Amino acid sequence: MIGELPYRLEVCGTAHKIRTDFRAALTIFQALDDPELDDREKQLAMLECLYEKPEKIPSEFIEEALEKATWFLDCGDMPKRTFKEKTLDWEQDESMIFSAINKTAGREVRLGYMHWWTFLGYFAESGETLLQTVLHLRHKMSNGKTLEKWEREFVNEHRDLVMIRRRKTAEEKAEDDFVNSLFGQ
Repeated sequence: MIGELPYRLEVCGTAHKIRTDFRAALTIFQALDDPELDDREKQLAMLECLYEKPEKIPSEFIEEALEKATWFLDCGDMPKRTFKEKTLDWEQDESMIFSAINKTAGREVRLGYMHWWTFLGYFAESGETLLQTVLHLRHKMSNGKTLEKWEREFVNEHRDLVMIRRRKTAEEKAEDDFVNSLFGQ
């Protein structure tokens, strides 16, 4: 029905209740970006975080459950924009994301329940915000487009904000710590 929000996903002909609060989706994205998890563990995290009773899904229908989960996380059949490189990091950009969404919603959205699709709607309509400026710059850079002078200056002044940091594995962090300890840092 037009305008309704999904609270269940049909898998193998059975409606399965899902966790629809935006926090569940953000937890899934955090797991998907975790360099310590392999693909199977990421899929398991998606099932565990989204479906209220993932154990009720027969193993032969796990692939379908994952496809339905992806459909839900993508806000249904919304047209997708493709990017050559990652332009948004939910964890790194958290403060800008919530600032933009709170501005659009006219309230602090973290204080209560909000359906994931409503959250994405606010996100899409956030308008002129620091987040939109950063995403615009990332998109231009990922497509090899020439930045205007003010954009280059912004990137130079706010490199930590604009550039997406690659997450390191625990092993890489341990190596860094070891090297730093050798130099007394």
